Amino acid sequence: MEFFKQKTNIDFLGIRKWTAVLSLCLVLISAGSLLIRGINWGLDFTGGYAVEVNYPAAPDLNQIRAQVESLGIEHVDVVTFGSVRDVQIILKPDQLRLASPDQLRAELQRVLGSSATLTQVNFTGPEVGAELAQQGMLAMLIAILATMVYIALRFEIKFAISAAIALAHDPIIIMGIFSLFQLNFDLTALAAILAVIGYSLNDTVVIYDRIRENFRKFRKLPVTDVVNRAVNDTLSRTVMTSGLTLVVVLVLFFFGGQSIHYFALALIIGVIVGTYSSIYVAGALAVMLGLDRNALIPAPKPSAE
Repeated sequence: MEFFKQKTNIDFLGIRKWTAVLSLCLVLISAGSLLIRGINWGLDFTGGYAVEVNYPAAPDLNQIRAQVESLGIEHVDVVTFGSVRDVQIILKPDQLRLASPDQLRAELQRVLGSSATLTQVNFTGPEVGAELAQQGMLAMLIAILATMVYIALRFEIKFAISAAIALAHDPIIIMGIFSLFQLNFDLTALAAILAVIGYSLNDTVVIYDRIRENFRKFRKLPVTDVVNRAVNDTLSRTVMTSGLTLVVVLVLFFFGGQSIHYFALALIIGVIVGTYSSIYVAGALAVMLGLDRNALIPAPKPSAE
């Protein structure tokens, strides 16, 4: 099945200098924001209290937030989960001035009123949160290194280096957007980033495989033409896969509820950036690194003579 009725012949590598500048600017802005503003870590990483409250009818989240802030607690996160009658109130450690979980429960019950039923008060220690953050970053690093090894064995080292840079490009931009707008970065957002790495790698490997096939089929074409042809050959698949995935993720974002809001947002950014990097970054980087057909085409065996 093809998305385009006629085979495309777009010169993707013809604008590789402009796309390189765009990628460099996005990465620098993201890295600068991460260094200056940092990340607004969620409760999973910072530790704190997650209070689950049940109401007989759908409550007003803004009113709940105002009630909790009346205790002198600022920047309260209030989200629905499960159903519209179930609410989760997230309080980070530096926001708490109350002495104990029992006192916190009593004070919240007082300001929320008798209609609210506090079902659970869960505490996550800051040590656990710091360990999760460290393990999450380590997981991303291992994923990128494992990708380099796989592609180096499957194809060749120039492809491995360009794929690793393209894969690092995606999570840096996603985290940079979260940092720039100070969006809540929790475990679900981290899971989305790891999913994006795998998603982007899948597209990249398909393009690399087609480049290898084209090197064998068109032995006299320049390297840039071979890479362009490979991207055009797989463009229908890329557009259909990315488009359908984006539709599903948009539905999750708008109708999935607050509990997976940031997960869906990270996936939306990741699908867009990952598709862009597969088309414009991975192949162009391989060409810049001196991609040579001799590395992908086996040398002919010597004759018996």
